Amino acid sequence: MSSPSSAAPGSAYRHIKIPAGGEKISVRNGKLHVPEQPIVGYVEGDGIGPDITKACLRIWDAAVAKAYGGKRKIHWCETFLGEKASRLYDGNYCPDETLKVLQELIVSIKGPLTTPVGGGFRSLNVALRQDLDLYACVRPVRHYAGVPSPLKRPDLVDIVLFRENTEDVYAGIEYKTGTAENAKVAEFLRTEMKAKFFEGAGIGIKPISEFGSKRLVRKAIQYAIDNGRESVTLVHKGNIQKFTEGAFRNWGYAVAREEFSKVTITEEQLFGEFRGKLPEGKIVIKDRIADIMFQMMLLRPDEFDVIATTNLNGDYLSDAIAAEVGGMGIAPGANIADHVAVFEATHGTAPKYANQNKVNPGSLLFSGVMMLEYMGWKEAADLITLVYPEVVSDGIVTYDFARQIDGATEVGTSQFADALIERITGGVDLEAKRRAQREQLAKERKQREIRRLLQPMEEMLETGRVPHTVGDLMTRSLITVRDDESVEQAMHVMTDNNVSSVVVEPDAKGVWGILTRRDIVSKIVRAGGKNPATTKVRELATRPVVSVPAEMSIREAAGKISDSNLSRFTVAQGKEIIGIVTETDIFNAVKKYGWAE
Repeated sequence: MSSPSSAAPGSAYRHIKIPAGGEKISVRNGKLHVPEQPIVGYVEGDGIGPDITKACLRIWDAAVAKAYGGKRKIHWCETFLGEKASRLYDGNYCPDETLKVLQELIVSIKGPLTTPVGGGFRSLNVALRQDLDLYACVRPVRHYAGVPSPLKRPDLVDIVLFRENTEDVYAGIEYKTGTAENAKVAEFLRTEMKAKFFEGAGIGIKPISEFGSKRLVRKAIQYAIDNGRESVTLVHKGNIQKFTEGAFRNWGYAVAREEFSKVTITEEQLFGEFRGKLPEGKIVIKDRIADIMFQMMLLRPDEFDVIATTNLNGDYLSDAIAAEVGGMGIAPGANIADHVAVFEATHGTAPKYANQNKVNPGSLLFSGVMMLEYMGWKEAADLITLVYPEVVSDGIVTYDFARQIDGATEVGTSQFADALIERITGGVDLEAKRRAQREQLAKERKQREIRRLLQPMEEMLETGRVPHTVGDLMTRSLITVRDDESVEQAMHVMTDNNVSSVVVEPDAKGVWGILTRRDIVSKIVRAGGKNPATTKVRELATRPVVSVPAEMSIREAAGKISDSNLSRFTVAQGKEIIGIVTETDIFNAVKKYGWAE
């Protein structure tokens, strides 16, 4: 605990010294205001923290100086957490004045921290998130040329993951087996709520709120808008945990619908209204079951841009995706509130390598890139991201990459920083590199659009989409016949298209119909009294058709098929028939996905 009475003369703080030459970042009209000479906080970190922080400070400063010709400069303010704080603040690993300064400066960055062993200590990272309400854990994951990866196409990975940071199992509501608290909760659940579980079970409670979910998704969508991203995917386990994970999904869609309707469309709209072609300036909001998402990030990573997910899913997913592009050693991250942001290295302290000038600074380095982008200093950020793969591709790497790259030149942390700074301060054609990057992105998006246009249903299935409504499930390639055509002609249409029914176009009164193989078998083939060549479709067609709205849930549709003794329905959007759903479609969907509501 800091003590005002022990503060240094002329300072409001005991050990923290606010630089005199800079100006604090502020918030004006709900927007971050960054001056030309901002004060930014930093924490060295424990273990390897001092090594990588010293190297990164030099790189960030060089990029800022190069990008803005010396007009802009960061004034660094050292703040204290972890072991260094403990030495300065009489054993306190998380002093109050540090939390106050991080709040005051708004933007800061920290190296890895150790939580001391023993009771009575919270994780320092958890403490920061809770005390500063840093509700969004933001983890960009992309591949840099030259970095070793287990994937054949790691270049397809380029996502930004928004992980809710305050709720879910990380809220810490648990009751240990054998305690009076556990017995009390267990008794309540069994007697009052009729829950069934084994005796002696530890009990945890998983709170996921509308407020927490919506503010996380809101930030993810706004990021996608601000950074020209194509989609936001809500990742959840709502097929099993309907009132927590499923609710997260529903609240996410609600935010998009209620607050961003002018710039967002759903995946249903993308394939239904727009036939797979993404309208200019629109962002697709979609969702995936968590376990399917793990598969998709291996099989089709280029289908995803921004991910918004719950706390535990985000913990697993962010680390797993990082492994695809080189591991945690280069995975950046940040914990962000509405405005206050603490950027951080995502790996541990690696104490056995402390003070050896050995380790890869990538995670902290790219967290600083995130920080520069957050401040609106994208030119400086781009300098680092564009020259980094050049240095790595030349084989100038730290030990972790050197052992995976044939012919690599192994260098220390500071020497790697030297190599980056040399490239940054050299003749970098930033605009040319940016242009090439934009062209490649546009090419990749066009390729995805072509696949959606040519193979809409296949694309939906292959990208892991889980059907929730009849509109998700139906066959959209509507095959029709006129009512004045012969049954024989209709039979040829069914055979050629390998379908068991055709929709009959509206009659003079505007009423749609349907003709099935069963109709033909029972009324012509079996009866043997009519000639299919001379019998008109209108004589056998069922009118009016039984239609269901596209937004009907799969569960409701299953009930309707059962109650009506029909094997299929047409699917309507307003007065238009837009597809067909069969009992086989419903059976297969439930078999594969369960009741995904």
